[in-house]
Parts: sequence; C-alpha cells; structure tokens
Amino acid sequence: MIIIDSRIRQLLIDDALNTFPDECCGFLFGREETDGTRLVLDILVVDNSKEGDKTRRFVISPLDYMTAEQHALDHDWTLLGIYHSHPKHPAIPSEHDRIAAQPYFSYVIISVLDRETINLRSWLLNEDAQFEEEPITDDQLTEKHK
Repeated sequence: MIIIDSRIRQLLIDDALNTFPDECCGFLFGREETDGTRLVLDILVVDNSKEGDKTRRFVISPLDYMTAEQHALDHDWTLLGIYHSHPKHPAIPSEHDRIAAQPYFSYVIISVLDRETINLRSWLLNEDAQFEEEPITDDQLTEKHK
C-alpha cells in the first residue's frame, strides 16, 4: 500500500493539469515502513525531456535522476518511485512503461481525460516483471505513519 495524502495528491494533479496535453513526470520521496507501507512525503517535478511529441511518452534525463537521488539523501528519504500522467488515456501502464520500469519503484499514473476527470493509480513490478496494482490510500495519516 502507498499513502498519498491530499496535499501530495493535489501537487500530482496540478502537475498533470499544468502539463496537459503532454505527459508530466517526476519523483516520489518518503519512507517505507516495516510493514511495507510506503509513505509519500514529497515529490520532485521534472521536465519531460523527450524530444518531439510528449503527449504519449515521457523521458527523465540522467541529470534529473541524479538530482532526485541527491534530494533523497539530503532529506534522509527514500526515492520511492516515479509518477507520470496519461493525457486522454486511463491510469494503466503501457507496455513501454513496463519495459522501462525498475523493480522496487512505485509508478503512480495520473489519468487526465479532461479537466474534470482525473484518476490516480499506482503500480509495482512483480517477480515476473509484470505490473500489479498497488493500493493507494489518501486517508489522513494515522499516528503510526506521522
């Protein structure tokens, strides 16, 4: 399970809407609890560095990866994963997403069908290198996770 509170959720949605109709992308930071729950504490918005049409693909530059790794170290957080949007498509990973994915990372996809229809889903690679949905909760943080 991944916990994305309302503040972080709004930051993800804002990035997806501001970038629409192109795909947005960025990093998820936080910590993983002993029970495996992932708590997202911050995001880092980065530019989609894909050349040409950005409406169906995103690319994160190596420099942005290095910046994200340093950001995690500076805050004593874990780099939990990557988020990106699917403009005018569901929040389901594509085959391209699966091939580019790394083990351990959570992949949050924000579907923006129009300015009012927005859906967030998270995915993890399983041992067979296939995506499985990771439950998202946006409940207020419990005392255990504060």
